[in-house]
Parts: sequence; C-alpha cells; structure tokens
Amino acid sequence: MNLAQITQQAATTGLDILPFAVPFFVGSIVVEMVWAARHAPGSYEPGDTLTSLLMGLGSTIAAGLVAGVIVVAAGWLYAHRVATVPVAWWAWPITWIAVFVLDDFNYYWFHRTAHRVRWFWAAHVNHHSSQHYNLSTALRQTWTGFPALSFAFRIWPAFFGVAPGMLLTVGAINLVYQFWIHTEAVRRMPRWFEAVMNTPSHHRVHHGTNPRYLDRNYAGVLIVWDRLFKSFEAERDDDPVRYGIVHQLGTFSLVTVAFHEWRAIGRDLWRAPLRAKLGYLVREPGWRHDGNHTTSAVLRERWRATQDDEK
Repeated sequence: MNLAQITQQAATTGLDILPFAVPFFVGSIVVEMVWAARHAPGSYEPGDTLTSLLMGLGSTIAAGLVAGVIVVAAGWLYAHRVATVPVAWWAWPITWIAVFVLDDFNYYWFHRTAHRVRWFWAAHVNHHSSQHYNLSTALRQTWTGFPALSFAFRIWPAFFGVAPGMLLTVGAINLVYQFWIHTEAVRRMPRWFEAVMNTPSHHRVHHGTNPRYLDRNYAGVLIVWDRLFKSFEAERDDDPVRYGIVHQLGTFSLVTVAFHEWRAIGRDLWRAPLRAKLGYLVREPGWRHDGNHTTSAVLRERWRATQDDEK
C-alpha cells in the first residue's frame, strides 16, 4: 500500500494507531520506572500505578463499547455536510495539517471546558486524581466521557466536510502525543520547542494544585492556544508542582476514582434549592449557591492576597 492509498484509507475509515502505540507505552513506563528507582523513588507508588493502569483498561473497554455510536454520529454529520474538504492525493499534505491543527484547537476548548464546567469536569477529574506524575498517569482516563458528551467537541467538523476517518486519525495522533508529556524525567525542552509545543514542563503545570497553576495549560499538542487565549503559566523552579486535585481522594478505589464527582453532583443537586440546581451542572467546579466558593479563581485570589501581604 503506497502513501496515497494509506492517506485515502485514513480519511475514509480512519487509521487506528493506538494498538501500535501500546507496546511503546508499556516499554516507556518500564524504562521510566527504572530511571525513577535511582533518581526519583517517590514518583511511583504501586497502588497508584495499578489504579492508573486499571483506569486505562476500563477506559479502553468503555470507548470500545460506544465507538460505533460516535462513528455513526460523525457519519451522519458528514452525510449532511454543507461542504467537502478534499482528500485527494494532491491535497493531502495541506488538508491533513489543517485538520490536525483544527482538531488540536477543538481539543483545547474541550479541555478548557472540562475544567470550567462541572458536568464535563466530572468525566475528566479522574485523570487529575493521582498525586504522582509519571507515564502511567497518562493512562488514567475517564470511563464516562461518552455520557458526558465530550465527543461532541471533536466531531462537529464532519458537518463542514471533514471526513470522519480524518477526525478519528488526527484525534488518535493527538492522544498518543500527550502520553510522553506525563513525566518528570524530562525537565525542559529547547526554548523554541517550549514556545510552540506542549511539553512535560507545561503539562506538569496543568496537573498542579498550586494556586498559581490551577486551570492553566489546557493544550493537547500546541501550547500556542494557551498563549493566545491567556491561559498559559510557565513552570517555576521556586514553586514545585504539587499534583492531584484540590480535595485529594485519599484512596485507590476504582469506583471512587471513576465516579466520585458524579456522586458529589448528585448530592449537591439533591440538597440545593431549585433555583441553584442548574448551577451545580454548568458552573465551574467549586461553585456553591451560598457563595462559599472554592473555585480555582477564588483560590488563586486568596493566594495572591497572601503574597501581597508577605511583600
């Protein structure tokens, strides 16, 4: 099969690269464990690592169960498209690059929304629940992304003529790229690379619970989106990243990791007055109807106030 045929197949049916990436994932984790044993013994904890791996396995099973529905939805949008993006051999370099950039842009806004809207946060929070940061953390993925409708952020271009197979392929490439940035073994990349691409340093910030770092660096592949939309924060050596979530779980229970925020939403909806119920679904995590907020913006302002007092 030549390049033109591969390109055509990827555009029409999608090119699933994840099975080819799995051996790389496993091998990289083993290598990092060996490195960590000598240089960062605390970066791996057996219970935490096992939880991350099992969450990844569960996420793969969950995705497999609903993949057909997502493909059908994307196919329906494409069948009713208002334009057609060319996938002929003569257009493929520009088309594929453009679709990849568009998908990464869509990922940025999905990711930002997943941190700013509690409904989507409930499906995303488990990825942040580890207090360790290593390659196994990259595999700690959601089981509930489908019912949260997270896929809607990525398939809408099909309505404007992007072949569903292209969206599936570039989405897989985006996911595979993000694996390697979940590490402390790489401190900084060259300055030009840090300026354009998402890196371990940038993504460590994203996983931080430090007030300075909360809800920053949403990028998938290109960090330029965060710079453009004012959500970028550089990692600082004088403020080491503390990982996890604001209210740490304190357990490796798979059920708790996967569903704790959904349960918390249910409790808040049950107890809240009628006028406030919608807020617990669409407002930012930490919002309270009584004004006792613990949102990232509030926590950051409190921290800044203490910094001003110290000065």
